[in-house]
Formats: sequence, C-alpha cells, structure tokens
Amino acid sequence: MAPASEFALELKDVHKSFGRAEIIRGIDLAVRPGERVGIIGPNGAGKSTLFNLISGRFAPTRGEILLNGTPIQGKKPFEINRLGLSRSFQITNIFPKLSVFENLRCSVLWSLGYRYTFLKFLSGLTDANARALELMQMIHLEKKRDVLAMNLTYAEQRALEIGITIGGGANVILLDEPTAGMSKSETTRFIALIREVTEGKTLLTVEHDMGVVFGLADKIAVVVYGEVLAFDTPQAVRADARVQEAYLGSSVADAQAGAAC
Repeated sequence: MAPASEFALELKDVHKSFGRAEIIRGIDLAVRPGERVGIIGPNGAGKSTLFNLISGRFAPTRGEILLNGTPIQGKKPFEINRLGLSRSFQITNIFPKLSVFENLRCSVLWSLGYRYTFLKFLSGLTDANARALELMQMIHLEKKRDVLAMNLTYAEQRALEIGITIGGGANVILLDEPTAGMSKSETTRFIALIREVTEGKTLLTVEHDMGVVFGLADKIAVVVYGEVLAFDTPQAVRADARVQEAYLGSSVADAQAGAAC
C-alpha cells in the first residue's frame, strides 16, 4: 500500500544532466490532489525534460519524485502508469488503424484486470466495452465509433488521445501542449473538454498559449533554465516582476486582455 501523502505529485531537488549539460537544476514542486497546474517557460527551459522525468522516460541524475507518496524515480513508464499516472504527448499518439471504439477499449483493459491472454474475445468483455462507450461519450466522439483513428480530424485525434490517456483510470494526468496546432475555436472547445474529463483528477499541462494556461490552471509553475522561478496562482504569477522579466513580458498583458474579453 502506498504511503499516505497530502500531495498527488511531489518533486524534491530533482536534477537531470546529459553529459556536462545540466538541464534540470534542482526542481522542487508539490501538487495537491485535484489541482490543475500549468507549466510554462521559454523554449529550452526544461519543460519537456521535466515531463519525461515524471513519466519515466528519463531517470533523474539525482533527487526524488513521489506519486501519491510512492517514489517513482527510475521506474519504467508502464510501471508508473500502473501506479496512477498517464501522459499524452506533443505528437498525437494513437492506434491509427483501429477504430475510435477499439482505441478506447485497448486503453481500459489493464485497469479492468485483463492481462495478456489469447483465451478471451474482446467483444465478450462486457465491462471493457461499457467503459469504452462511456469514454467515447465523454470525449464526444460517439458518432465516430467505427471510424478509423487515422481518418479523424486533427482535433478529434487529440480528443481521442485524451480519452486513451484517462482510460486507464490514472488520477494524475500529464498533457504536453494539448492545443498545439488547433484553431482558436477548436482550442476553446478542447479546453472545455479537458476540464470536463479531468474533473477531480490532478492535471499538469505544458502549454505555450498563455490564454489557455491562465484560463485552465489553478496554479502556474514558471520554469526558467531548469529551475522553478515561481509557483503560484495565475493572479500572483501575472503580478510577479521576476516572471515578467524572465519570460512573460507582453504575454501577460495579452493574456489579461484575452481574459477580459
């Protein structure tokens, strides 16, 4: 049983170096259950590396990463996923030659207790089929049930990936630039979808659209040169002179203007 913790995700003095290049330089971050945290920073700040450390693609050079109180640094991505963390990527990651329904059904199998077996037909897995249908309705793709994922629009593919990400029942969700490449109207609809499907879950998202970040996040972590410069509410981050000087600049005013519209 995992030790009790007041934090869903906690990073303690996390460092990551590649040879002589130190990318992450002692990050401390504590996210409470149910919080939505936006991670922002200039290109090369270490945001993607940070996500890779949390999700297990990289192991930290030193430091500790705790998921619901359990240390996960050094574990493989699938092991971390089974402990309750799921991640989407900048590049859409789906099964293109499977239908929407089949994609979603694949995502729920392990969480429902189905392991590797050739003795069962998927069509007979009543609970898996029901959960896949539920997810399909949540992401508003019920009319595309039998459409191959490769034939969906870009926004629909991103929605499907969100469904796959939450399909395993994870309580901590990492979304890497979820609205990249979307139009303004698609972004608005997609943010509403993210809010809906991650309700009650802990969410960390890397996003370059300041309007999205300030409109979605409960707290914002500003990463600059591999360190957390600020971690606070959107209002406090907007007002932080260090953040404005290091990164946001005119984007703060743009985000404020957008929020006022």
